Amino acid sequence: MIIKDAKFVISNTDYRKCPQDGKPEYAFIGRSNVGKSSLINMLTNRKGLAMTSSKPGKTQLINHFIINDEWYLVDLPGYGYAQRGKEGREQIRKIIDSYILNRIEMTNLFLLLDCRHEPQKIDLEFLDWLGEKEVPFAIVFTKIDKMSKARLKENLQSYTDKLKETWEELPPVFYTSSEHKIGREEILDYIDQINKDLK
Repeated sequence: MIIKDAKFVISNTDYRKCPQDGKPEYAFIGRSNVGKSSLINMLTNRKGLAMTSSKPGKTQLINHFIINDEWYLVDLPGYGYAQRGKEGREQIRKIIDSYILNRIEMTNLFLLLDCRHEPQKIDLEFLDWLGEKEVPFAIVFTKIDKMSKARLKENLQSYTDKLKETWEELPPVFYTSSEHKIGREEILDYIDQINKDLK
């Protein structure tokens, strides 16, 4: 898929105020500082489309970007940012949950995981929750350029082993580096294929 056009449309905290034109939506979510904004900018080939920040917990809204006038890329708030305090985290959780569970236009959720870390409890719980709620999703490992091939292989294997403890079948998995544009074509082709199937 070639992205000819990518534009910011609207920010919300309420899924009911999101665009009402019925176009498919592909949402991106992950823990704070997982590299979500960088990935979105890399996928769309627009440097400042999603605001990147060295300070985690920056995205606190549901952000819609229209791609090629055909589908929406949705940037969801990062979850589990400790410094937000309990109340703030709860508020963000409500925004995320209500969008994921109630937004019928959401066609697929891309869950971003930083490949440099061991499987984190918060991510595994979120994965299980998605499974229980039967949410269609794919896993995206980010920052694969930040470690040696051997270490990367080790980390990914430990993730796979951990997931296989509770999952019979794993969702689609993508490996990405925003800096080196690794995984860009694979993710866009995957979205393209779903869009074609929807038609």
